[in-house]
Amino acid sequence: MTRRHFLAASAAPLVAQPRRPNIIFLLGDDHRWDALGCMGNPIIRTPNLDELGRNGVIFQKNFVTTAICVSSRASLFTGLYSRCHKIWEFRNEFPADTLSRTYPMLLRDAGYRTGFIGKWGIDGGKPPSAHFDYWRGFQGQGRYFPDPQNPKLHLTTVMGNQAIEFLNNSGPDRPFCLSVSFKAPHVQDEDPRQFLADPQDDELYRNVEIPVPKTAAPEYIRALPLSVQRSEARRRWAVRFATPELFQQSVKNYYRLISGIDRVTGRIREQLRRMGAEDNTVIIYTGDNGFYLAEHGLAGKWFMHEESIRTPLIIHDPRQQQSRRGRRIEAMTLNIDCAPTMLDLAGLRPPPSMQGRSMLPLANGARTEWREEFFYEHHFSSNGWLPSTEGVRTTDWKYTLYTDEPQTTEELFDLKADPLEERNLAASAAPQMLTRLRERRQAWIRQLDQWTPDKSWQDPA
Repeated sequence: MTRRHFLAASAAPLVAQPRRPNIIFLLGDDHRWDALGCMGNPIIRTPNLDELGRNGVIFQKNFVTTAICVSSRASLFTGLYSRCHKIWEFRNEFPADTLSRTYPMLLRDAGYRTGFIGKWGIDGGKPPSAHFDYWRGFQGQGRYFPDPQNPKLHLTTVMGNQAIEFLNNSGPDRPFCLSVSFKAPHVQDEDPRQFLADPQDDELYRNVEIPVPKTAAPEYIRALPLSVQRSEARRRWAVRFATPELFQQSVKNYYRLISGIDRVTGRIREQLRRMGAEDNTVIIYTGDNGFYLAEHGLAGKWFMHEESIRTPLIIHDPRQQQSRRGRRIEAMTLNIDCAPTMLDLAGLRPPPSMQGRSMLPLANGARTEWREEFFYEHHFSSNGWLPSTEGVRTTDWKYTLYTDEPQTTEELFDLKADPLEERNLAASAAPQMLTRLRERRQAWIRQLDQWTPDKSWQDPA
């Protein structure tokens, strides 16, 4: 048996499915969990994504296991923690055997027509265009206004046009999986304007005052380790949020970029209706990591605060029973759960070495045991300007270790009593919980370091 045939067999059909669903996977870049109307944000306008949530399932507590684009995207593709897929730097690339175990490759092996649009995110080597039936991906950050001949044409609109092109060329005889990886709402790095929204959205939020978060006050950055105070996250805060005017401008343009994604989502759904494919197409929306909007005196992501690691997640499955729709699920889901979920949708058994879990039992209301903690790590250094962090988040507690500090620097938060992470209990309270979560971090590291692609995975007990 060849390796390709072995991998195809490891993702073999669970049961015969005469009509497998189409899958559309939409990914926002730096889209934090609460920047949607359906997540309780009273200002942002996202009617199409909100409608997906009303008629689908919203996962209230979805997290990334590493809050940086390259590592998080690798986790989305592979269903693996970063410590196992080992994609830490933008110059890294997937080895051939790892690429073959990503959800697009496994779905293509199983007969799906696959398309990829937008930011690939893993920039080492050549782009994997030959491994897709339709490729409009790019390496690097891309440009929000890519066409000098049409300077007002926004990249989000271009990607919407490409999605329509893919759908127009998809027929009913073969299921498809389309991945649309938006640049929005990521900043345009090195551009002093930072958030470059579509000009057609200039009027959105113009007469709105965005509330400043409580933890943007100066005392919160002073409470963090020196390495964080001097980090790239603080430098970028100065560029985006240092004055009231900058704060309003940046957040409004961040919201405008998300509203642009929402408009493309509406276009995609309208095209599905025209094709008669709406009733058999599952749409998943999530973000690759969160984003500080001045909380804790920071910008960007990278660290372990909720603003950085928590993202939206909606699964809209039109085949689902009406009684199951519109629910909000509190179970702790992760970016590594997306790949096995898409394989499960296609009737495929995920490779046993995948560390994520299919979310379909949760979405369908089945009683199932589920995780109550996960391991977080971030080791992208940016030439030393981003301190490394590791930690464990449970349903109610969070433990963070800043591993680059000259002395051990820890944080412990009781999230139930302190959801804004204002009171660090590591030095003065909850010693038993501190000891327990230190031990859990070590247990996770031991088990992750023993992972291999040829044996089944279980979270550490």
